[in-house]
Amino acid sequence: MTALTAPQGAHSLVQSIDWAAVAPPAIAAVAALVVLVAELFLAERHKGLLGWLSAAALGLAGLALAPLVGDDRATFCLTSGTRSCSYVADTFTLTVQLLVLGGAFVTALLSMTAVRRERLPAGEFWFLLLSSASGAALLPAARDLATLVVALEVASLPAFALVGLRRGERLSSEAALKFFLSSVAATAVMLLGVSFVYAATGSMHLSTVAEALPGVDSRLSTLAATGVALTLVGFAFKTAAAPFHFWVPDTYVGAPVPVAAYLSVIGKAAGFSGLILVTVRAFPAYADAWGPALAVLAALTMSIGNLGALRQRTDRAHGAVRLLAWSSVGQAGYLLVPIAAAGYADEPDHAVGATLAYALMYAVVNLGAFAVVAALQPHGSDGRLDDYRGLVRTHPLAAAALAFFLLCLAGLPPGIIGLFAKVTVFQAAVDAGLGWLAVVMAFNVVIALVYYLTWTALLFRPAAPQQAAAASEQQTAAPALPRLSAPLTATVALTGALALAASGAPQLVLRFAGTALF
Repeated sequence: MTALTAPQGAHSLVQSIDWAAVAPPAIAAVAALVVLVAELFLAERHKGLLGWLSAAALGLAGLALAPLVGDDRATFCLTSGTRSCSYVADTFTLTVQLLVLGGAFVTALLSMTAVRRERLPAGEFWFLLLSSASGAALLPAARDLATLVVALEVASLPAFALVGLRRGERLSSEAALKFFLSSVAATAVMLLGVSFVYAATGSMHLSTVAEALPGVDSRLSTLAATGVALTLVGFAFKTAAAPFHFWVPDTYVGAPVPVAAYLSVIGKAAGFSGLILVTVRAFPAYADAWGPALAVLAALTMSIGNLGALRQRTDRAHGAVRLLAWSSVGQAGYLLVPIAAAGYADEPDHAVGATLAYALMYAVVNLGAFAVVAALQPHGSDGRLDDYRGLVRTHPLAAAALAFFLLCLAGLPPGIIGLFAKVTVFQAAVDAGLGWLAVVMAFNVVIALVYYLTWTALLFRPAAPQQAAAASEQQTAAPALPRLSAPLTATVALTGALALAASGAPQLVLRFAGTALF
């Protein structure tokens, strides 16, 4: 009997997998399957354990980043030719993964009370949250267009279901349908763009695409340029950049509050990390085109978002979440500024660091603001801003925390981290020669002060006479604002402590983000 031997050169096709490098997204993905199966064997009264299991898994995934710090790793690499890799765990990847997994952990704490109070299906909720988090954690490590698209859809598809998980509610169903249809259209545009880029360059790997684009055959130059443009349009939707922002307000209002918080931070982080990778890593040859385009998008996004937030009335139903939704659109405009500046800079990586610094600040304080809203909204109100009038009298700590988060978003003391983050973004625009964009940003910061300070002032104003009379009538039946649950208290305390620490030493956050270069 003749022994079978491998064909010559077959050993070159075999590659090992760096399991330590892929551990963070892999742990979240495995945990999602464990939660889905475990839900089948748990009695209804014990399904609250799934939330703690999910939070523990996300915490473990975050801890798996520690061994990777300071040691750039790559896996799933080609075994010949350019030896390009599909998965890279460098400092940029680890920074975004820390933001994503940390934000998902806070969302898990924020969701435990909502799952129980709103009677959401526990197994499905935690499975979808972990699945989406695994895709968002994979995305910054992706170094080829196929993996980027797959990771983005793994992050997005479970989010559609999370938005519509409140069965039987019209707002939730409409929000999920609008989110789904618009996102699917954007994905189709992105896939068409990716296929054009592949046809023009013959590769999916970002580094190879970057090398091939400048030398594309003249007969394929129009195809390549169209592919670049369509790919960027797809990512612009994921970042909620105007005019692709129209889904945000209704989606956030219709979704459970923790899901809206998740979309505002983790969904945005995934979109921006993908946008950074395709612009700075894959399409630097078209920087003279996408740089000005992103600068215009940044100005348009921050202006529309801030003006939309400014128009919110204090007596409008769901006004708190709607204001935070429009605010997140405005914040997306600020996040776009350094990426646009990278198109003009000699060292685009340093400009990208400003986006990461701002994203870290925004994630902490925005999750904190949503935590306070989630804690107070379910108790007999429909989320009007007027419901927060005089909150300092009934819940002084929650009022102080919300005021601090809003001041951080506005960039006012004592929210020093918000001020420093805005200055960093402003400096990136000025250094790139985008003086007009810096002026637009300055005007928008002033506009944002109005609605952030309006909400902050409401927290310390006495209740209106009609509101006070209604509250006194209901006082004997039940308190309007019961005590916060333990998970919600932990969420507010954790985000508040992080925001305070960052405001006490903002230079550490900015330096950390500044080192997260490719």
